[in-house]
Amino acid sequence: MPLAAGRHGLDLLLRHAAAKPLVFALCLLPVAWLLYAAFNDLLGANPAEALVRSTGDWTLRMLCVVLAVTPLRQWLAVPQLARFRRMLGLFVYFYASLHLFSYAWFDMGFEWPELLRDIAKRPFILVGFMAFALLTALAATSPKSAVRRMGGRRWQMLHRSIYAIAALALLHFFWMRAGKHNFAEVIVYALIIAALLLARLLWRFRSSTPKTA
Repeated sequence: MPLAAGRHGLDLLLRHAAAKPLVFALCLLPVAWLLYAAFNDLLGANPAEALVRSTGDWTLRMLCVVLAVTPLRQWLAVPQLARFRRMLGLFVYFYASLHLFSYAWFDMGFEWPELLRDIAKRPFILVGFMAFALLTALAATSPKSAVRRMGGRRWQMLHRSIYAIAALALLHFFWMRAGKHNFAEVIVYALIIAALLLARLLWRFRSSTPKTA
């Protein structure tokens, strides 16, 4: 009974008109902090590197949040969580765009031919760009009208590329950390993403297993 009451209470909170604006504001807090830190000289000795690294970190964190929505909705039996998935997915794209913009500005000085050569030359940047290209496709097809245009099955197949995006993002992060032999954060993110994907697989297996009387 207490568990059911807790689920009901959470469901009511997520239905509240203020829930989406609140989540939207919370998702903007990292970029608000980065802007404040940049204008107040709080980003350390190399602010440009800190901005590139921080926007990448927040992209990966938001990706973990998006991947957590479906397992939490299924295991907690709180369907209202699905209302936030599209918005959270667009925030992944928002932070990925900031990450790419920061790299293009601070590392490449918006020298596009040089940037393209750098993408082709360095594998970790190439896989990061591939992840961004896939994210662009998901962001472009996120409106409900895209589902009608593409058809539910094709839309669903495209949006399952979120798993490929997660793998590419982890590989990008791994190669970036490999130069400094610092893999602690990589392992943490890998374990989180692996656990979330395993939760999805377990739920699918549980749902497909016939129930016996």
